[in-house]
Amino acid sequence: MAIVDISDLPGVIPKGARLLGLDLGSKTIGLAISDSLFQIASPLETIRRRKFTADAEALKQIIGERNVGGLILGLPKNMDGSEGPRSQSTRQFAENLLGNFEIPIAFWDERLSTVAVERILIDEADLSRQKRGEVVDKMAASYILQGALDRLATITP
Repeated sequence: MAIVDISDLPGVIPKGARLLGLDLGSKTIGLAISDSLFQIASPLETIRRRKFTADAEALKQIIGERNVGGLILGLPKNMDGSEGPRSQSTRQFAENLLGNFEIPIAFWDERLSTVAVERILIDEADLSRQKRGEVVDKMAASYILQGALDRLATITP
């Protein structure tokens, strides 16, 4: 498929399919899944990163098992909105994925998503540092995906 604008997703995703949100880190990939109505994002799991081919294979399995019709990839922008090296790395990861999957990929601004999730986990859930480390990536993916779902809700099909 291709990298598409978030506003174009509703027209290219099969009816009943779900979206998979990714929070791409250097050591892990946090994953979240939407419901088929694109209303609710739920944390799914965290993949420990290895080589790209292993990462792609793990994603391919999840995509097949979960009826995923599109990917939302968190794009780490600088506070001024510009894109730095991490954004370039994320865009390259997306380009590499296109060679492995036949589903659309859209980017979503992930500025401060991990900070927001950590604050919630500390203030609301009162989790220890170790427990936070176990869930922060998939929670950040859920935060990113929910932002994209909220945007999709404002788009008329």
